[in-house]
Amino acid sequence: MSDAFYQFVRFVGRPAFWSSSRPTVLHADRLDAPGAMLIAPNHLSPYDVPCLMASTRQLLDFVSIVELFRNPLSRWFLTGMNAFPLDRGRIDAPTTRRILDRLQRGRKVVMFPEGQIRNPQNSLLVGGMFKPTVPRLAHLAGVPIVPCVILGTGAYSRSTAWLPRARTRYGVNFGEPLTLGAEARTDWAHANDTMRRVYQALYAELTEASGLTVADTPWRTPRPSRDAA
Repeated sequence: MSDAFYQFVRFVGRPAFWSSSRPTVLHADRLDAPGAMLIAPNHLSPYDVPCLMASTRQLLDFVSIVELFRNPLSRWFLTGMNAFPLDRGRIDAPTTRRILDRLQRGRKVVMFPEGQIRNPQNSLLVGGMFKPTVPRLAHLAGVPIVPCVILGTGAYSRSTAWLPRARTRYGVNFGEPLTLGAEARTDWAHANDTMRRVYQALYAELTEASGLTVADTPWRTPRPSRDAA
């Protein structure tokens, strides 16, 4: 883990987003609260991660998929960026302990509750299911969840979107830190309903501010993968 490397990569990469994009970022100051939090964005594009980095001042630790760590070069890069792998095909106790350790150390950890990139038809923003892992981990660690809605970052799959003054549009909306009660561990249905209402409100707010919707995400069918943990 290297905060210096993370800051260097963000410093080098941010100008590409500043020069090419016209983002709508709402309530980024909600991450300024001291202490640990579990940030839980929806996931429509692999470009969600760099756009999150470009939209915040905070150091973020990302929970990623184990497949990305199989290549030695990408493993070196991602580890330096404070990311760590989750094996979605089994109960991954070592990663669970690592997440809890990072949170206990006051880190801000990003974990996608959908577990994998979704398409516009099965995104949690339009009623798609998501896993109970995030609220259960937040309850175990005693930290708040920051729900987050990201729209439009898939535009960067087009090479022309990176051109200076391309005015590529994407949006990020950070919710109020949300503390779920003990029912998050035992009554997933209640926690699910609470979080779904929050995401719907954030989605509506971001759509009104940016004009973007889930349908604005360019979609390419990914290679088959196992369901998320």
